[in-house]
Parts: sequence; structure tokens; C-alpha cells
Amino acid sequence: MRTSYRDIALLACCQALLLINNSGLISMNGLVGYALVENKVFATLGATTFVLGSAFAAMPAALWIAKVGRRRGFMIGSTIAVAGAATCALALWLASFALFCFGTAVIGIYTAFGLQYRFAAAEVAAPEFRAKAISLVLAGGIGGGFLGPQASLWAKDLLPVPFLGSFLVLSAIALIALGVQSQVRVPPPTTEEARGGGRPLPQIVRQPVFIVAALSAALGYGIMNLLMTATPLAMSFCSHPFSAAAFVIEWHVVGMYAPGFFTGSLIGRFGALRVIAFGILLMGACVSVALSGVALWQFWAALLLLGVGWNFMYTGGTTLLIEAYKPAEKAKIQGMNDVIVFTVMSISSFSSGALVSAAGWEWMNLGALPLLVIVAGAVLWLMLLKRQNARVTGEAT
Repeated sequence: MRTSYRDIALLACCQALLLINNSGLISMNGLVGYALVENKVFATLGATTFVLGSAFAAMPAALWIAKVGRRRGFMIGSTIAVAGAATCALALWLASFALFCFGTAVIGIYTAFGLQYRFAAAEVAAPEFRAKAISLVLAGGIGGGFLGPQASLWAKDLLPVPFLGSFLVLSAIALIALGVQSQVRVPPPTTEEARGGGRPLPQIVRQPVFIVAALSAALGYGIMNLLMTATPLAMSFCSHPFSAAAFVIEWHVVGMYAPGFFTGSLIGRFGALRVIAFGILLMGACVSVALSGVALWQFWAALLLLGVGWNFMYTGGTTLLIEAYKPAEKAKIQGMNDVIVFTVMSISSFSSGALVSAAGWEWMNLGALPLLVIVAGAVLWLMLLKRQNARVTGEAT
């Protein structure tokens, strides 16, 4: 098949609009929770419910999209986002923390649909261009990295209740995404894909390639989410203003998505496993910078490194995942991968506020190191397996 650069560009725009919502929500979530809830340990619970909404919706969203097609599924997701952001605005007006958490959970459903953009990119690209297509669509998030926190900051005091205007702006952004999605043309699901089938799920997930792909995406996302969610709170504890936190989150999201312009080329040249390994090293460097101090530039540098490390681990893991399934198995494996990712993210989101409040920023960062060691061990294991299989195949021929 030929690569549809038009649809890759539209999917990149969809990714940018998704990230405006996500980065805007993350930049103010902890501060909104801190203002609404009495027990400050639960200040980041809204981030947890956001991720839980994505976790519970990941498999149904993937299966639903397989039946109705990418475009219709994406548009349903944006419609849900409009309702979720409006619910959060109502929660702020009523000063209801419970309703706020419900609203973020609804927005999380939108993210479950939106994370299918990267798989749609692979479906409109020629086989040799798939890694680049995935990374280019993820690169669309760079726009959201700047615009999300800035939109939240700009609209923060538009209305009498702080941040109420910010959520109304996010609702409007989701409406714009709805219009862009209506123009996306992705090949409709084949009869085989719509019906599903293939190998049993337990058999597929036991494959070494699936294990490493899921670990890379899930733990990479979990570590990133743990530190990113806590950053605005940690910065406020260190007397940095919200404008500084918004600046740091902006550059963090830029670090997450700007490498998309070249990550696909790196994977094509060095392979997904080596790119994942380099991402692990960058996350280790993030921890080192975070432990060195709490000045603004140290938060900025740590979160920038965290974002780039996440990009390498997540893009590498997504590319690796394609090797794990056949066409009939696509929906359930993509859904299962995202369920694992969001389950890990929900744990990291829930523990983020408690850890930064009780243990402190330094101990939170130290806690990320054992998880990085686990992913590094899994990558090395698969490298050795692939080398051994290549040797056996070579001897057989």
C-alpha cells in the first residue's frame, strides 16, 4: 500500500488537540484537587480517576473502533471529552471534589480513544514507513505541549472560580478535534479484523516480544506519569508559582513529542530495542538531575529528559508491539496493551500525591530507579533471545 501523508498529518493534528486537553488537565489537576479536597494526600486523585477512565475504556474502545472504524470511533471519543470537561467546570462551580474526579474519569475515556491514533498511523502507511508514521503522529503532541498549559493559565481567572474557564476552553478544544477527525480517512476494518479471533489472548501475551513491548510502554508511561503529576505540587512546595509549573510542563510535553520527528528514523537504523534502551538511560539522567536540587532549571531539565526518555520507550514499545499480533488479533492486543499501560498509570497517579506529600520529591525519584532496572533487564533478555534465534536460523540454513 501507499503511504497517505494527508491522513498522517490529520492524525498528528488530532494528537496535538488531544495533548492540549491532557497537558492542560495535568498542569492544573493537582492544584485544583489541593483546593477542593480537605485531606491533601488525595490532591492528585483527579489524575488517578483520569487514568482509570482510560484504563477501563481501553479495551472497549479498541474493540468498538474495530467494528465501526477509526473515524467514527475517534469522533465518539471527542464527544465524550466535551462532556467530561464541562463536568469538571460544573464541579468547580459547585466546589465538588467527587464530581471533579468523575469529570476527569470521563475525559480519560477520550484518551483511550485518542491513543489509537498511533495505530491508525501504521494503517495508512506503507510497511517500511510505519515506524516513522507512528513517531510523526506522536510528534503532533508538541503543539499540545505548549498550548495546553498556556490555555489553562490564560483562562484560569476568566471567571470568578479559578480554573473554571480553563475547563470550558478544554471543552471547546475537544469540539475542534471533532471537526478534524471527521476528515480522517483510514481503511475500514476488514471482516477478519471486525470479527476478531486468532490465537487465544493468554498465548499471545506470553510471547517475549509482547512482554517487552508492554513493559516498555507501561513502566515508561508509569514512571513519567508519577513524576509529571507530582511536579506542579512539588514546585508549589518549593515556592515556585503556577506560571513556572506551567512552563516546566510545557517543555516536558515538548520533550515527549518533539523527538517524534526523528525517533522513527532511529528505530529504522538501530532497532526498537536499542531505542528503548537509550530511553531508559535518559530517564536515569532525569532522576540524577532531579536529585541535584529544586531550582527552576533543575525541574525544567529533569522533566525535559523525562519526556524524551518516555518518547523513546513508548515509540519503541509501540513499534515492537506490531510484531506480536496477526490482523485478526489486532484490536484485542492493542486494547490489552493499553489496559496494561493505564493500569500502571493509575497506580502511579494515585501514589503520586501521597508520595510527594509524605516522602518528598527526592524519594519519589529514587523509587523510579528499580522500575527502570526491570525494563532494562527485559530488553536485554529479548536481545539475547533474538540473537540466539538468529544464530539457530543461520545454522539451519
